[in-house]
Amino acid sequence: MSRILVFMLMMSTYALASSGGAEHANTDIIQRTVNFLLFAGLIWYLVAEPAKNYFASRSRLIADEMKKVQDKLKESVSLKKEALAKITAAEKFAADLVANSKKENKIVNDHIMTQCEADIEILVKQQATLIEYEQRKMVRSVVENTLKDVLSQSDDGFDKEAMASVILKKVA
Repeated sequence: MSRILVFMLMMSTYALASSGGAEHANTDIIQRTVNFLLFAGLIWYLVAEPAKNYFASRSRLIADEMKKVQDKLKESVSLKKEALAKITAAEKFAADLVANSKKENKIVNDHIMTQCEADIEILVKQQATLIEYEQRKMVRSVVENTLKDVLSQSDDGFDKEAMASVILKKVA
């Protein structure tokens, strides 16, 4: 139907066109106006649909790009929230790690101190035992030396008082 309408408009353009003569000079404006309207209608008919399609597609592309940008924005916001949650979890983990390290340090320190105290007690006992052993050894050697001295002297003047005085001399 629109093709028929366009065809009729084109035909009326030829029908109403001016002949270019001077006899129609005062009515020439009507034909020119009709010709202009027909030309404008024809241009409108030929250009309007592609222009509408172009602008509609352009609007659609802009809307799609805007939607993509908004999706990226939402995604970046969610990634930021996830990153902040991970940072919070990492900070909590670090705080727990520091607390656990301090506890383990105290436990290990206490264990080492207990072990050192036990080792010191063992060393003190060993030293006391060694001192006691050395004292007995020294007493034994003194007694042996004294007995050798006493026995080397003559047997006739050997009595208890002489022996006690010899032992006292050696011990003192």
